Amino acid sequence: MSHVKAGGTSKNIHNNAGQRLGVKRFGGQTVRTGEVLVRQTGSTKISGPGTFISKDFTIHAAVDGVVSFNKVRKSRFTGKTTPRTQVVVS
Repeated sequence: MSHVKAGGTSKNIHNNAGQRLGVKRFGGQTVRTGEVLVRQTGSTKISGPGTFISKDFTIHAAVDGVVSFNKVRKSRFTGKTTPRTQVVVS
């Protein structure tokens, strides 16, 4: 017979740092070339004129200018459209 009580399962024991995602430069702010505008997982926001999107879906400024956000409808492979926010630097 065991002399130690059986151990149970434990939940909520993970302590990971946050990924620091989100919008870094907001509409109306002036930016310089190469600055990070949005950090995201997946393409929830899409890059527009004056911006480019990197491998991890981070949106950067391609030119100096002022940031603005537009609502657009993006077509999917099925033909259905979904709303997306387009990041523009002009």
